[in-house]
Amino acid sequence: MRVLVTGGCGFIGSHLTEALVREGHQVRVLDNFFSGKRSNLRTVARDVEILKGDCADPRAAARAVAGVEVVYHEAAVPSVARSVDDPLLSHRANSTATITMLTAARDAGVRRLIYAGSSSVYGDTPTLPKREDMPTRPLSPYAIGKLTGEQYLRVFHRLYGLETLTLRYFNVFGPRQDPGSPYSGVISLFTTALLNGRTPVIYGDGRQSRDFTFVENVVRANLLALRAPRAEGQAVNVATQRQITLLQLLAELSKLIGVKVKAEKRPVRRGDIRHSLAHIGAARRLLGYKPTIDFETGLRRTVEWYRSQA
Repeated sequence: MRVLVTGGCGFIGSHLTEALVREGHQVRVLDNFFSGKRSNLRTVARDVEILKGDCADPRAAARAVAGVEVVYHEAAVPSVARSVDDPLLSHRANSTATITMLTAARDAGVRRLIYAGSSSVYGDTPTLPKREDMPTRPLSPYAIGKLTGEQYLRVFHRLYGLETLTLRYFNVFGPRQDPGSPYSGVISLFTTALLNGRTPVIYGDGRQSRDFTFVENVVRANLLALRAPRAEGQAVNVATQRQITLLQLLAELSKLIGVKVKAEKRPVRRGDIRHSLAHIGAARRLLGYKPTIDFETGLRRTVEWYRSQA
């Protein structure tokens, strides 16, 4: 197939792009390089067409979808904390970019659009695990933007017949996740801090929990979504169905890296949720998905990659 990956030079997008190339697809990437890097695609650079452009720009979107059968919309500014500090940036990068890509896909006759959703849409509802039929309660501009994108996908399927599917990612981690910002993912921040002799920072008491999901599991779910028999605006969780606290994460990293350290505690950040754990039955039924890389294996591979970069 001829496939477009938005944000394909970013963390998740580059892993997905590599996998699509390995499976023999013709892949085009649209990226504005806000956080993506061309070097993330160096192993497949000769096999990928890379366009520089913003998904929220209708002209860039129209150029990117021309002749494409399937769109993976991975581009985003995926940070709750950044969205609290800059809600307008978050809205453009998430809500505006999504409806722009959907409109371009509709106009170009694209068959299917697969969307990188987020577990943040559940908010801090006390019920665990999180199921797709639960009410959503977003707590940040980022979560609102992601939920808005989901709603647009449902509407575009109903109104225009575009096949759409949302994959709600739960705390994805792995190689290439950029630790260069305070808005970065916690595993990248903890790992690089420990490797470089710095004290990691925990916002809160450390007993908050996440369903950490290694990036290869997310890529697997996306490949399955390419040929899922039904794509009618559904949203499905992509995770491992396992709960890990930040204190447990720090202990496991300390063991892997061979250091003993206590984290610096700071106040809880606005918009952060307390606990996150997915139910993945819907992904099993719709996609045939099951996680193949467990947390410990993924964490070890991640640490090895950061060591190799150092």
